[in-house]
Parts: sequence; structure tokens; C-alpha cells
Amino acid sequence: MLTIPRRALAALAAAAIHPAAAQTSSASIPGTIRVVVPYNPGGITDILARALAQQMTLQLGSSVVVENRAGANGSIGATVVARGAPDGTVLLLGVTDTHAVNPAAMHNLSYDANRDFAPIGNITNVPLTLAVGPSRRELADLKALLGAAKAKPGALTHSSWGVGSVSQIAMLRIAEATGIELLHVPFTGAAPAAQALAAGQVDSMVLPAGAAEALARDGTIRILATLSPQRLALLPGTPTLQEQGVPLSISIFQALFAPARTPAPLLARLHEAMMASLRAPAMLEVLRAQAALPDPMPPEGLAALVRQEQEAWGRVVKAGNIRLD
Repeated sequence: MLTIPRRALAALAAAAIHPAAAQTSSASIPGTIRVVVPYNPGGITDILARALAQQMTLQLGSSVVVENRAGANGSIGATVVARGAPDGTVLLLGVTDTHAVNPAAMHNLSYDANRDFAPIGNITNVPLTLAVGPSRRELADLKALLGAAKAKPGALTHSSWGVGSVSQIAMLRIAEATGIELLHVPFTGAAPAAQALAAGQVDSMVLPAGAAEALARDGTIRILATLSPQRLALLPGTPTLQEQGVPLSISIFQALFAPARTPAPLLARLHEAMMASLRAPAMLEVLRAQAALPDPMPPEGLAALVRQEQEAWGRVVKAGNIRLD
């Protein structure tokens, strides 16, 4: 049986009665719609986008396809959409990296995260986990990891899906809060970074909970903590950082954006299709498997969330002197 958390159900219900969601738009979008994923195939953003594309195809009556445009911490794919035609045929699956981290870490960013996009709606809130790979079997819990890291600063490694990515910065926040130092090994996407962890090429990683749970089923990796405020239904036996004395809670948002100047009727139609897709049992099952909570918001709610996240992540980026250009 599929169990949806009460918070997620409440969010879906609230969005369903919101005026922006309640209005039915007759606007049509001719031709194929591209959802640009600014990362390589295989990561949670790609998985979500493909499930969403299937459902939105049914809702819109137009073919919705995923196009992976990876590179530069998501900025290459985001730029494609920022410069795209405002006709509803090119959309971005934007995340915390593209809209909150990059504006602070890239002084020569080729898009403006606020002015160059029209928000369609938030989709999910993705919990993160801290895990270790098979190379360090002695790191049985968070206490052991912190002890080993303090004994030999910089000796333990951690992977991420890129320099300046949420994965890297989340680990920096953990390191700052616990007084440890790890060596960063960046990759070009979440999937190769997680594969390196599973292969024992790196010692640890902050990665989405769904990917971590899949790798932990056969004991390939060990999940030491979730970065969520409460324990996750997918990982009920895994304690949070806060339970283990580290006062942090970190997650990422995933949302749908169109190019700025996209007409309001088209944005309304896309929002309606997104909301209907999020209620589909097949879509909810994909979210459940990834431990991603449905967190739908209307356009104005997403715009406010982006501003809030820009402030929060911007402080960390500046404090860590992280530069991507």
C-alpha cells in the first residue's frame, strides 16, 4: 500500500483549492514540450522529470520529453531555458543548485535566477542523507566517522555531484558544525558520485535519501544519518543528525520553471497539468521510492521559496568562499 505523509496530503489539498490551481485554462501548447534536466541521466532530478513528463503528456495531450543538459552545476541547462522561446515548449526542472546556490557562487552566471524564469510551481522537497561506502567498514556510525575525521583531518574523502553543489555545501555545513575536515572529490552528476561511493572510490557522500536507500539494501553503503527534521518513512531505523547532536536540517527543492515572458494562460495550463500529475498514483509511487515529499506550490509560493533559499544558501556559499567561476 502506498502511504503518503499527512504533510504531503495537506499540501496537495491546499494547492488543489488555490485559485491558481482551481482555474481551468484552455490554452494549448502545440508540438513537443521539452523538460530540460540540468544534470546527467540517472540522478533523482532526472528520475523525477521522466515520471513527471509521462504524466504531463497525458494531461496536456502534447508529447513531453526530457532533455539532459548537464554541466557547470546545472547552469548550462538552466541557461538553455532562460534563453528559450516563451511559448510553453521548453521548461526547466530547476533545483536548489540552479536557483539558490549558483546565484551566490557564480559571479558571471549567464542567467538571472529571478528575472529570467517564470515559476510554474514547486514539485517536491527531497530529504538528504549522509552515507559511507564499503572502503571504510570501521565507520559504523556517525560518531565513528567524526572521530576518524578529527584524528586525521583531510584524510577521509567525500564525493558530490559537482563543485558548489548542494551535496558539497551540505557536507561543508556538517563539517563546520562538527569541527571536521574532509577532502572533496567532485563528479559531474549525482549518479556517478553515488557509484563512486558504492565502489569504494570515496569514503562518504551526502546524497538523496531514495538513492541512498537503494544502495543500502544489499549493504553496499551504510547510511549514518538523515538530514531531515524527523526520521523518514523510507528509513525508519536511521537517526537524524539532530538526534545525534548535530543541529542541522538540510533538504533540496525541485520545481518547474518556464522562460520569463511566457504568457499567463500557458503558465496556468502547465501548472494545472503539473498538479494533476502529482495526484497520479504512478507519480506518487516514484516520489515514495525516492523519499521525496510532494510539496506543491503555486507560482507565487515558488517565487517566495526561491528567495528564501537564495538567502539561506547564499550565506553558506559566502562564508565558505565558494566560487564556481
